[in-house]
Amino acid sequence: MPHPDASAFDAAVARQARLTKPAGSLGKLETLACQFAAWQGRAIPSRLRPAITVFAADHGVARSGVSAYPVEVTAEMVKNFVRGGAAISVLAREIDATLEVVDVGVAADFDPAMPIVHAKVRYGSRNLCDEPAMQEQECEQAIEAGRAAARRAIAAGATLLIAGEMGIGNTTPSAALICALSGARPADVVGRGTGVDDQGMARKRGAVEKALLRARTTDTAAGWLAEVGGLEIAAIAGYYLEAARAGVPALVDGFITAAAALVACGIDIDTRDWLLASHRSRELGHELALTAMGLEPLYDFGLRLGEGSGAALTVPMLQMAIRLHADMATFAEAGVSDRDHE
Repeated sequence: MPHPDASAFDAAVARQARLTKPAGSLGKLETLACQFAAWQGRAIPSRLRPAITVFAADHGVARSGVSAYPVEVTAEMVKNFVRGGAAISVLAREIDATLEVVDVGVAADFDPAMPIVHAKVRYGSRNLCDEPAMQEQECEQAIEAGRAAARRAIAAGATLLIAGEMGIGNTTPSAALICALSGARPADVVGRGTGVDDQGMARKRGAVEKALLRARTTDTAAGWLAEVGGLEIAAIAGYYLEAARAGVPALVDGFITAAAALVACGIDIDTRDWLLASHRSRELGHELALTAMGLEPLYDFGLRLGEGSGAALTVPMLQMAIRLHADMATFAEAGVSDRDHE
């Protein structure tokens, strides 16, 4: 994998020191501009061209009462994405991002003419409580679907990738993955997801505990992904791996994408160098997953929607950080005395 350009980062830092402002006065905006300089390999990075890919799949564990919504909602929401009525559809239009929807495992058939990517591996994962969620070959196929989506976005000119997801019940496998890969207890990771009541919460925690016990001899990130993950989670892991391989930064959204990112980093630790955490989700365990990767979220609006929505909201701020870095005058250009002037 490539590494961010250290010389471009240093040049961006030097430019920040010459801009007409007190050093460090723009806080994280300065750091972000320098990060994108390193990612793009230029002292003054270009305006971002974001691409959003939403991966959709169903989960066998959803029929164990771990979600507040029925499994049919996954397919219905895919249609809502296509119609442009979902939150991520609105945000994609607002930030001028492309939006692609990939069916990697929805437990329903779609019209072949529907404008989505038809990459179904199987009709939903198996129930992770009782057996591996995916066979190894199925998991690899889902990862490749994510890699292919990243390649399409980059080939079309994207310079920033955003992964979103849709899959009723997917916070349960995500929690299992975060526990498995970080060593955290289910009690510290399993949250309410779409809003389950106390009984649903108990079922959900029990499902994670049972899955972790069943697959306890697993010792690799890829192995855990197949055992307790999900098809769209595998695809997102592949998406992040391919983004890093191509040297294109990717935003990590909420709980599910953080679990996928943790898997990707477990498969190849250098993936971490190309990830940026957008926000802190309200979902229990999200910050724990980010901390395990050394990622610090940029903001906290109490979000827990998913779909890539929190990451999409970050884009205008990133664009502004780059614009300030590029367009502000230096002290010399503006004829303004800096603090060392006598």
